[in-house]
Amino acid sequence: MSRRKGQNPKLRIGTRTDGTKYFYIQYWLDVAGVEERKRRREILGPVKTNGHGLTRTEAEARKMQFLAELNGRSFALSSSKVFAHAVKHYREVFAPRMLRTSTFSVADGHLRTHLEADWNNEPVDHITIDRVNEWAWTKRKQGLSWVTIKNILRTMQRVLSASSKTHAVPFSQDGLAIPERDKLQMKVKSRMNVSYSWEQTLRLVEQLKAIDSLGQARREQYSTLLLLAAASGLRIGELLALRTEDIGKNTIRVDESLDRAGVIGPCKNVAAYRTVVLVDAEGQAAMKALKQFVKHDGLVFHSKQNGPLAETTLLTQALHPAVKALGLPKAGMHAFRRGCNRRWELARVSSAVIRQQMGHATADMTALYTGEIPIEQITQHLQLEPNGAAIAA
Repeated sequence: MSRRKGQNPKLRIGTRTDGTKYFYIQYWLDVAGVEERKRRREILGPVKTNGHGLTRTEAEARKMQFLAELNGRSFALSSSKVFAHAVKHYREVFAPRMLRTSTFSVADGHLRTHLEADWNNEPVDHITIDRVNEWAWTKRKQGLSWVTIKNILRTMQRVLSASSKTHAVPFSQDGLAIPERDKLQMKVKSRMNVSYSWEQTLRLVEQLKAIDSLGQARREQYSTLLLLAAASGLRIGELLALRTEDIGKNTIRVDESLDRAGVIGPCKNVAAYRTVVLVDAEGQAAMKALKQFVKHDGLVFHSKQNGPLAETTLLTQALHPAVKALGLPKAGMHAFRRGCNRRWELARVSSAVIRQQMGHATADMTALYTGEIPIEQITQHLQLEPNGAAIAA
């Protein structure tokens, strides 16, 4: 006796005389010695009400288990857990123990804005790379960049792996179906990221003196911060967590960082813990300005309440007004970090030294910071001496 081959009976809901509902299926059996097949019914369990019974997902799993056993096959019962269960575990158990506040803040934004509305009721076992690709294309049509989509999916992977017993990543981003033309454009755009050179930084610092809304103390603080950013390549979080005891004769020690939540804590990664040496001309100029500015203990750059200075305050009060006045491309503080990386590369500083100075974990990351070198800088480095030899950079 066996189930008729090819059958996949529909999951149905029946109602008993007392009004309670239950899941069931109808299927056909081949009976030995009987020409016609017999129709049978299998009750899978009550429909979930008041916290008791089966969800549709659980009933579907029971149906597949019953059919497999009927045909003498082994069957692994799929999980009844949905994405919402994984999110709950991630928020309540995993994130508080394992993540920095700023990291969780970004991830929580991904969950609330993009993931929960689309995936909450989806069984975890059904989340495959094919389903992910369908979702990714929908988001792309809504205007999200592929970079943003990949960041959101990284959050999704972490949520799913955190709630898994094996902590395995459920799908690989290598299977994300990004068109080749879009991959090319992503690489082109990354080369066009804004970088502020040392010369542009000096112009910005001069422009700060013309911003009437800033008092003398603020002008001095913002000018010093921009010079140090351009000379050292420090991340903005590292700059805003800098304390007076971190300043050496020609060095800056980095062992803390300000996160997006405004809390000073651990650095981004192991490579970020470093001592940056500032002995070139730009570094010496920045250190001179820094030591003239620092006349207090505690945080080097602080708010009026002596707490950490907010990056948004720096941008809105100083950098963006100065950039607009000079007609430079608008960017954030990371543009000074890129400019510093490029300056050291063009000065032929060892790649290993640059990687350590920048606090990069890999050489590939350092290489990404060069970007497209402006024509005027290329011209300068290709100039020749009268005897035909290249002028030393």
